[in-house]
Parts: sequence; structure tokens; C-alpha cells
Amino acid sequence: MDKRGVDTCKCWPLSLHYFFYFSLLGTILPYLGLYFNSLAFTPVEIGELLAVLMLTKVVAPNIWGIFSDRSGKPVFWVRVATFGALVLSAGLILFDSYWPLLFTLLLFSFFWHSSLPQFESYTFKRLGEDKHRYGQIRLWGSLGFIVAAVSLGWLFDRFGIAILPWAMSLLLLVVWLSTYLVKEQRFTEHAEHHSQHFLAIVRRPEVLSLLIVSFLVQASHGVYYSFFSIQMSELGISKTLISWLWALGVFAEIAVFWWMAALFRQYALRSLILIAIVLTVIRWVMTGQLDHYLYWILVAQLLHAASFGLFHASAIHLIDRYFTGAHHGKGQALFAASSHGLGGAVGMLTAGYAWQAGGAPLSYALMALSATFALVIAWRWVR
Repeated sequence: MDKRGVDTCKCWPLSLHYFFYFSLLGTILPYLGLYFNSLAFTPVEIGELLAVLMLTKVVAPNIWGIFSDRSGKPVFWVRVATFGALVLSAGLILFDSYWPLLFTLLLFSFFWHSSLPQFESYTFKRLGEDKHRYGQIRLWGSLGFIVAAVSLGWLFDRFGIAILPWAMSLLLLVVWLSTYLVKEQRFTEHAEHHSQHFLAIVRRPEVLSLLIVSFLVQASHGVYYSFFSIQMSELGISKTLISWLWALGVFAEIAVFWWMAALFRQYALRSLILIAIVLTVIRWVMTGQLDHYLYWILVAQLLHAASFGLFHASAIHLIDRYFTGAHHGKGQALFAASSHGLGGAVGMLTAGYAWQAGGAPLSYALMALSATFALVIAWRWVR
């Protein structure tokens, strides 16, 4: 591809799609648990429903990765996946009981989780020699998350959480339409880039350890993504203020994405990953033990810059380095499946049972333990 760099005007469709994609995430993560809580589901049921939402990410991105790599048309498969999610989101409007919602989430999430890894792969290929600019494009996704979380928090305080499914479907329509602003592009791969068998790459100690560490770090976010809004609501905090707490974490994440290129020039990726995991452990201890003090919750939310922003940016760059050529889409899909998929599902399922058994202190203690295991493995094997 053209090595002259990436002109800003050619990247705005990528930024716009990230903005709307993560606007939907800014609708789901802060409020879906609260919505299920309003339907009188138990903590275990909420954990199970949210775990199902993440579980399909183990399989779906890998299937879509094969289709995308073989066809050489990643944007086409992003459009198909997004349209499927749009159609199936109607089930969230139609149903309000456990089993219909579970099956709706199972089908909806299969398509929803298929799109992002392929779009990430496309973005990295599109950037070419300018991969350091990924953070400046991806930060628009974080801005979308903030806009959705804050504006919907205000709406839910005034009109009730019951309008959540309608908001999700409307945003999905916009996400799907935004894919048609992205130009399909084929990329020429050099033979040496994919001479090594895919499974041989996965079995390399540094690759396998990174996948395990990503699983444990994402699993440690299970309580936060499932019950943080419920936790704050039970402490008497309004949905508007809860939305700003979520936004604060994402503002911190944006700072990491903005300065990512400078960080990567000055520090080794391994060092950044280790720092991120140490701060993740501290974050969960603070959130579980000091939740009655708003000041400490504000500090803990700022640590989202490390637990998600710094870790994700560093890990995805290593994945881009490990999986090249014809394996690039499958590599991104495997990373998504092992971390946000399996890790997210296990973390949220554990969160439901832990919350019912011991509330916030027990739940966040288990999350801190998961991150501690990740730290040990990363220290020993991640390179």
C-alpha cells in the first residue's frame, strides 16, 4: 500500500465508525446490568446474562476472521455482522423474561462481537507504516463511549431505564450505516509474512503467555462491567453521576491513546504491560474496599487509563507484531476471543456468584487476585 502515510481526511471514516461502535458499548456496559436489575433479576441471573453476552466472543470473531482473511474483504464482513446484530437487537425490545433474553443475547452478541476484530485488523493494515497513529484514531471510540454514557445517564434519570433497548437498536442502525463510509481495500501480503503455521505462532511461549495474561486481566474487569453501576446506585448515587464516573475512566483512557505513540517510543511494551497490571490490582482493591468514599472512587476510575487503556494498547500492538500477513485477522480474532470473550464471560459469571455471596468486597478481591496471577505470568514470560 501507499507508504506516504495516512492523510487525516482518509482516516475520518475509521474514527467515525469507532465513535459509533463504542457509543453502543457506552450504552451496554454502564446500563445493561442496571436494566436487568430493574427487571428484578438476581445477581446470579444478571451475571449469567452478561456472561452469555461475552461468551460468543470466544467463537464468533474466529469464524469471521477466517471469512475475512480468505475473502480479503474485511469491511464486507463487518457490515454483515453489524446488520445481523441490528436485526437481533429487536429481541431486547420484545422480551423481558430470563430465557428469551438469554437466547436473544446469545444470537445478538454472536454477530456484534464478530465485527470489531476485523475492523481492528483493517485499521492496522490501512495504517501501514503509521501504526503509531492507531491511538489517535481509536480515541474517537472512547469519545463515543463518553457521549453515550453521559447523555443516556441524563435521559434515564428523567425517562427511566426502560428505554435502554430502544436506544441500543437506534445506535446499532447508526453503526451499521457508518460502515458504508469505510472503503473496502485489498492488501498485498508478502509470502514470508505467513510462512509460519498459525498454531505454531500461538504455541510460542511469548504469544501464549500474552493470551493468558489478557484473559486474566479482562476477567478481572468482570465485576466492574457487571455491577459497578449497581454498586454506585445502591450507595445512593444518581444515574447522571454514575455516567460521569464511567466517563472519567474513559477520559483517562483517551489520554493514554493520545500519548500512546510517545509512550511506545520511550518504553518497552513489556514494561508498559507490567505497569498496567500493577495499577489494575490497586484499582480493584480501592473499588472494593473504599467504595463509600467518592474521592477514592474517582482515583480508581482514573486508573482505567492503565487497566484498560495502557494494557489494551500495548497488548494489541504485540498481537499485531506476532500475527502478520494472512494470519493477521485470525490473530486479532484470537486475542479478542481469549480476552474480551472468554475472559469477559468468566469474569462476569464469577462476578454474579461472588456478588450474591459477599457483595463488593469479595467480588473485587477475586478480581484483584486474577490480575495478580496475570502479573506473575507477564513478569515471567511476556516479551
